[in-house]
Amino acid sequence: MIIKQFVITSFQQNTRIVACEGTRKAICIDPGEKCEDIVDFVHDNDLELQAITLTHGHLDHVGGTADLHIIFPEADVILHKDDEDLYYGLPQQPLFMGIAPHQMKALGFDYADPPKLTRNWIHGEIYAVGDLKFKVLHCPGHTRGHVVLAEETERKVFVGDCLFEGSIGRTDLPGGSYEQLMDSINGKILTLGDDFTVYSGHGSETTIGREKAKNPFLTGVYQMTRGKFI
Repeated sequence: MIIKQFVITSFQQNTRIVACEGTRKAICIDPGEKCEDIVDFVHDNDLELQAITLTHGHLDHVGGTADLHIIFPEADVILHKDDEDLYYGLPQQPLFMGIAPHQMKALGFDYADPPKLTRNWIHGEIYAVGDLKFKVLHCPGHTRGHVVLAEETERKVFVGDCLFEGSIGRTDLPGGSYEQLMDSINGKILTLGDDFTVYSGHGSETTIGREKAKNPFLTGVYQMTRGKFI
């Protein structure tokens, strides 16, 4: 498995290209904003971008979808149906974050309408990227339609903003639910196996075993209604 990370946007969001070494098929997970380095990496490594795969609909995870889709028009765009309101409402998202309309362009939040989704994620489906097989798990809580992508053979899981090293996703934005998020983490992510490497939407890599042992939101040290990042 090829994994290339790009830390972009003012939120220091992790956009990733994930590819099958043998077939050169690739996906882009959560393009946060326009980034020429992402395009160059795909071209320079002779990869075929088959899809733009979105874990959820927040602006720092979908803001670069339109620009990437212009360059790779054959790539599918996939998101869970329960986050379509966030996705198609991208140009208005900065408003519910408290950003005034006259500030949007200066702050880099002047978004065009995103491209039409190709299809929606289905909980439990197996999504193939060449020889890689990602199990799609619907994990609401941070947003209603959040999903994670788990590759069981490679023992890697891409969790978006559900789980971080030492923290969890915030739940105080529209569609968030602390109870749902904890259910998703405990019932779907942590059950994958302690040896899984966790790739989060912000911050460093970790493992499920490490978070079980040390994450204060999972050990019961903290009882809060929000996590560390958007």
